[in-house]
Amino acid sequence: MAKSKLYNTFLVLVGIVVGTFAGNLCRSIPAVSWMAFGIDFGMNSPLTLDLGIIQLTFAISINLTLAVVLFIILSLIIGRALAK
Repeated sequence: MAKSKLYNTFLVLVGIVVGTFAGNLCRSIPAVSWMAFGIDFGMNSPLTLDLGIIQLTFAISINLTLAVVLFIILSLIIGRALAK
């Protein structure tokens, strides 16, 4: 069971990396520029916690494009087919 969760996490990460790369490449090609369409959400400015001795800064930003979603789904389908 744990091996399956780790494998699926790996497949999702591969889909994110390849999808981000493909989305950036497709941004300049008019026929497939729709794959770069997406949404950015997260914190506009980081949250800073100053404790005197140490300063902690927290921020998160997510860029979700159609290419990322498609490649996550594609990597899960291909990964499960190869695992059989």
